[in-house]
Amino acid sequence: MKIGVIGYGSRIKDVIRVMRKLNPDIVIAGIVDPRYAAGDATDGSDAPPTFSSVDELVRTIGPDGLMIGTRCSLHTQYALEALPTGIPLYLEKPVSTTMEDWRRLKEASLAYATPVVVSHPLRLTTIVQQVKDIVDSGTIGTVEHIQAVNNVPYGGVYYHSWYRDEAETGGLFLQKATHDFDYLNYVAGRKAVAVTAMTSKQVFKGNKPAGLKCMECEENRTCAESTVGTAEEEKWPYCAFAEDTGNEDSGSALIRYEGGMHASYTQNFFARRKAASRGARFLGYKGTVEFDFTTGLIQVFHHHKARVDRYEFEHGEGHFGGDERLAANFLDIILTGAASLSTLEDGLISARMCLLARQSAETQTFQTID
Repeated sequence: MKIGVIGYGSRIKDVIRVMRKLNPDIVIAGIVDPRYAAGDATDGSDAPPTFSSVDELVRTIGPDGLMIGTRCSLHTQYALEALPTGIPLYLEKPVSTTMEDWRRLKEASLAYATPVVVSHPLRLTTIVQQVKDIVDSGTIGTVEHIQAVNNVPYGGVYYHSWYRDEAETGGLFLQKATHDFDYLNYVAGRKAVAVTAMTSKQVFKGNKPAGLKCMECEENRTCAESTVGTAEEEKWPYCAFAEDTGNEDSGSALIRYEGGMHASYTQNFFARRKAASRGARFLGYKGTVEFDFTTGLIQVFHHHKARVDRYEFEHGEGHFGGDERLAANFLDIILTGAASLSTLEDGLISARMCLLARQSAETQTFQTID
């Protein structure tokens, strides 16, 4: 099975490793990535040939599948080149980082029937699948309110590395909430119709010189955010308190769904250690189901009887098994023409919600999701 890769970064390498566990016959037959150098193959195989464009790669090697793992700002550009080929596509999230790109990709999604798997593994994790089963069973009644949170213990990556460039990331709703909004939509089974949001930057700001690296800073032995002497020293080199550090460090959104139900969501990037938390509460009249990816625990609280049901999951690899299920789904699409479990439409909806949340925070307005 020949795979063409556009953007041969760490995330897409992880996905390919998972795919190879499922199907050892996978071959990276070609790469489009100006940063890739021959000899970068990490599995002992011959270095794949490189190409200057998706068109050249497709014409030369005739891949069975394409995978896009570039930096976020290029996802749409390459998806627009890949969709007309009709070749099954694995597309990293967020699918777009600007509203202009979103509109272009939306138009292309209507013009081409190319099967796409968007990298939203949280919806396919064992823990979210169990929550979905509980909600769909009627145990808690219909979902009438959602409370969701994401306190990110490794948030420094968004200030120490290339992620600090908002032109690349599109802001932290698109980096993190795009996953959370997707699984909330999936579990709720309803369409989001409006969003309002607020962001703040209270911690990762300062007057250190632009471009300053931790290694060069005189405070690198006392600063709690210093990466000097850590495993992240090379990957996360920049000062988190420099004047050129981008990105908000917390954000919240209110989402209205069809039928009037609403969800609250909040994310934070300076929580650390045991303060980490990622999950949600889904409340119905009959009961509440809550889960936390950090603890691997689901609890169902029955409102009208003295009973709490508990489900505990082991973390496992790759987002509680979500990465493996996405990889398996992509392989099934290539081999058997199966349906995508995380479609381009799903990715477009989540990205639209994030883009409008960012716009709402910037303009202090309520945004309609159309």
